Amino acid sequence: MKKGNQTDKDELRAEYERSDFPGGLVRGKYAERIRKSSNIIVLKPEVAEVFPNEEAVNNALLSLIELAKKSARPIKRPSRRPKSGGAEL
Repeated sequence: MKKGNQTDKDELRAEYERSDFPGGLVRGKYAERIRKSSNIIVLKPEVAEVFPNEEAVNNALLSLIELAKKSARPIKRPSRRPKSGGAEL
């Protein structure tokens, strides 16, 4: 099976015309929406060098979360006892 001639990727195929796109052609039109809805993160190169794969990153972060939970101090709430030394009415 022969492949047809590939045209330049930035050009429209012959069956399309610019008038078929009344709003115009916009590169990256949905890029911001995809960026907001995606859960992909980019590591700094020095961090990526330490972790060989996704599993290693997840294990390290889960260990850090567990450690933070164990070492977190409970919040002290003030007691509602009346102050001593004052006359009660």
